[in-house]
Amino acid sequence: MFSVSNLSCSRGDKRLFSGVSFTLQPGEWLHLEGDNGVGKTSLLRLACGLSALEQGEISWHNQSVSQNPEAFRADLAYLGHQLALKEDLTALENLRADAAVAGRALTLADAKAALAQLGLRGREHLPVRVLSQGQKRRTALARLLVSTAKLWILDEPFVALDAAAQHALSTVINGHLARQGMVLLTSHQAVTLSGQGRSYRLSA
Repeated sequence: MFSVSNLSCSRGDKRLFSGVSFTLQPGEWLHLEGDNGVGKTSLLRLACGLSALEQGEISWHNQSVSQNPEAFRADLAYLGHQLALKEDLTALENLRADAAVAGRALTLADAKAALAQLGLRGREHLPVRVLSQGQKRRTALARLLVSTAKLWILDEPFVALDAAAQHALSTVINGHLARQGMVLLTSHQAVTLSGQGRSYRLSA
């Protein structure tokens, strides 16, 4: 189980949100909604440990993340606005390098299959710098297909994707949920996923 309890966040003198609490059980997803500037990205960064908590607690498997941050990070896959791709490497090289850094073995065949599933067949060996923004995002999203993480935290994962790629990504997320994974995401697009899901509207 993943839970956040009584989270608050400020930007300068402005309070973005306070008292945010929710839980995710295996097989569940939560769509974080709210107007622009209300702090959705800030909340995701707090949830995955990229920003320090002002108030509240984050727990993973009924244990505070602060007690064992390494175990939490091993079970977490995060995709933010910054795609963290190396422009001079190919899509394949980026995918395999990311797995190596995480200490996971990833075969060439599995990496190619993941990229193909997200519509990048024939572009696997191109440097990322020559790919379109949508193709770069699909390269980053392919990490999810080869990840063993139980918790996915995704900031606007459908942005810059055409209809076919959005459908492919929904299929990937649904497969993760069917395997009892958990998903916390923001999206300006309408979210239709399988499994148990709900929306949480963030407000100041």
